[in-house]
Amino acid sequence: MGFSRRSLLKTTAASAVLSGLGAPFVARAQQAEFTYKFANNLPDTHPLNIRAREMAAAIKTETNGKFDLQIFPNNQLGADTDVLSQLRSGGVEFFTMSGLILATLVPAASINGMGFAFPDYPTVWKAMDGDLGAYVRKEVAKANIIAFEKIWDNGFRQTTSSTKPITGPGDYKGFKIRVPVSPLWTSMFKAFDAAPASINFNEVYSALQTKIVEGQENPLALISTAKLYEVQKFCSLTNHMWDGYWFLANRRALEALSPDIRTVVEKNVNAAALKARVDTEKLNATVREDLAAKGLTFNQPDLTPFREKLRAAGFYSEWKTKYGEEAWAILEKSVGKLS
Repeated sequence: MGFSRRSLLKTTAASAVLSGLGAPFVARAQQAEFTYKFANNLPDTHPLNIRAREMAAAIKTETNGKFDLQIFPNNQLGADTDVLSQLRSGGVEFFTMSGLILATLVPAASINGMGFAFPDYPTVWKAMDGDLGAYVRKEVAKANIIAFEKIWDNGFRQTTSSTKPITGPGDYKGFKIRVPVSPLWTSMFKAFDAAPASINFNEVYSALQTKIVEGQENPLALISTAKLYEVQKFCSLTNHMWDGYWFLANRRALEALSPDIRTVVEKNVNAAALKARVDTEKLNATVREDLAAKGLTFNQPDLTPFREKLRAAGFYSEWKTKYGEEAWAILEKSVGKLS
C-alpha cells in the first residue's frame, strides 16, 4: 500500500503521542464531581426545557465541568406524583412542579391558583417574587424540599366551550366543564353554579368530542398542543387562575454541593426562570393568533363580576379558613381584598 515498516511505526508512535496528549483533556471535560437529574413534565420544545438546556450548559462551563445537569423532559421519569416521591427520596435531585399539584404535599402551594385573584402578570410577579412566594417556599422547606427563589411561568388559564362564550359569571350556571382532579377547581366552579367534572387530561379530548362536557379550561399553549380547538368553538379569556412551576431540589442533594457550586447553580436556575417567563408570555400571545386562524372565536369578558360572585358565594371565605390567616393576609397584600 506504499507504506514502509519504518513510516508505519512513525505514524503509530505519533498517534500514541497525540492520543496521550488528548486523553487527559477529554477525561477532564467529561468527568463531573456532581451529576444531578432534573425531571419535568413538559415537552422538549417548551420554553422551560429550552432555557433549561442553556442553563445546564452555563452551569457546566462556570463550574469547569464539576457539575453536570441531566434533563429528563416529558414525564420520562414518571408522572408528577411519582417523581415527587423520587425527589423526596433523592432518586431525582431536581424537579419542576405546579404549585397546584404540589399542594397534595404542601397545601399552601396552591394559593397562587386562587380564582380571579391575579388580574395580570405584574401582580403575579409582585406576589411570587415577594412575600407570597417567600411564604410558600418556607412551607415547602418543611417537607425537606428546597424551592428556588424564582417560580417559572405556566400561564393564565382560559375557558373554552363548544356551546357558548363565557361573557359573565351567569354563563357558568349549569355549564358542564372538565376540571383537573383538585378541590380548588371543583370548589370554584361549584361556586359559579357550574357542573364541574374531574377528568384526567388524557381523556379531555374525547370527553369534549362526545359531549360528556361542554368545555374545559387551560392555558392557551396547552389548548393548542392538545388540539382542543378541533372540538371547541369559543375561547373566553377569563384568566381565572394563574399557575407556575416551582423549581424544587432535594435538600440533601443541594446541601451536598460546595458553596461556590451551589451559588452557580442557583444563579443560573433563577436567571433561566426569568427568561422562560418572557418566552411563555410571548408564546401565549402567538398561540392566540394561531388558534383564531384555526377557527376558535375569542372574547374578553369583564372579570370584576366573577370575583364578586365568588365573594358572595363564600368561596374566598372558605379558602381563607383552609389556608389560614397568615397566608391569606399575604395574598391580599398583593392582590387586594378578596374575602
